[in-house]
Amino acid sequence: MNRPGLYVHAPFCRQKCAYCDFVSYPLNRAAVERYVRAVTAEIALRGAAAEGDAPLEAASLYIGGGTPTLLPLEALTTIVAAVQRHFRWPEGLEATVEANPEAAAFSVLDGLRRLGINRLSIGMQSGEDRLLTVLGRGHRAADVREAVRSARRAGFSNLNLDLISGIPGQTPADWRRTLEAALALEPEHISAYGLEVPPGTALHARLQNGGLFPVPEGQALEMFHLTRPILAGAGFEHYEIANYARSRSRECRHNLVYWRNEPYLGFGPAAHSFWNGRRTANKRALPAYAARLAAGGLPVAESEVIDVRTQMAETMFLGLRIVRGVERARFARRFGRDPEAVYGPEIARLRAEGLLTLEPDRLRLTAQGLALANLVFERFL
Repeated sequence: MNRPGLYVHAPFCRQKCAYCDFVSYPLNRAAVERYVRAVTAEIALRGAAAEGDAPLEAASLYIGGGTPTLLPLEALTTIVAAVQRHFRWPEGLEATVEANPEAAAFSVLDGLRRLGINRLSIGMQSGEDRLLTVLGRGHRAADVREAVRSARRAGFSNLNLDLISGIPGQTPADWRRTLEAALALEPEHISAYGLEVPPGTALHARLQNGGLFPVPEGQALEMFHLTRPILAGAGFEHYEIANYARSRSRECRHNLVYWRNEPYLGFGPAAHSFWNGRRTANKRALPAYAARLAAGGLPVAESEVIDVRTQMAETMFLGLRIVRGVERARFARRFGRDPEAVYGPEIARLRAEGLLTLEPDRLRLTAQGLALANLVFERFL
């Protein structure tokens, strides 16, 4: 039986980060009430549509945003209760909530732990206040330290810190200091992503008009190559291009659902789902999203059947993000063919270029391949 990863999008923030193009709204009571009614209705509808005779067992739960911890605790309680009512919540389920450091009050974090949330992902982004200003973040470095203290006090023993490299004005020395500041907080997991600046964002506009300048490509690559030895030296295992965990048990199970191209169900404005070979995207605007659910229907704005060939390609390039690579037996069970039988010429070329290793049980990127991952992924498309 399929076990979907469950994602809930909480679209509220105190302010919009300069690089963010996610759906988000200022917090106000009427909007929150409308959102909670709608998202719990969607959870019930999707659960009923997917479950058949018995509720589906969740593979993971991730509540992201936005800033989920801005929501009143009673709103979060209602949402989690809806998930638990319409999906089976097995013992040991990884249940994550995102938190911005300035919105991580102990009372909310303590309440989340009591609800069964056992993992917290804190948006640190940088250890340098001047770079947080460039990103338009609403917190300072000191707020991260306080958020971690509150999380530990609330009983969280599985913390992730999100970090961003390649921020305009950032140097490799700045990045090293950020990594060291994150390590000093002793998290169980670190995500270290390169900055992406979508068109239409405030940061994109500043880069376009010369108000800021992008980090030179050579320096951005130097930051990438700094990350692994620094984190490995502190006991972290590099298990995905941008993700590091203190042990296999602390790897993010929810993100592994995406990287293995397994089924997931998304709830909330602009949330995506992949279920029974179909990918759907919800309406982005909260009013339209809520109105559709109030009328008794699912709030789907886009729907696409993903054919088997595309599923195979996506399983390859998403799976190669994982340092351990694509398991040949898992691929064969799903598609009835070994990946080498499907992608023999591509695999041979990538091996000859030193980007891919073919092993008896798996395919994985080499160290050079990890640094040039996007070039590898294009070969499977």
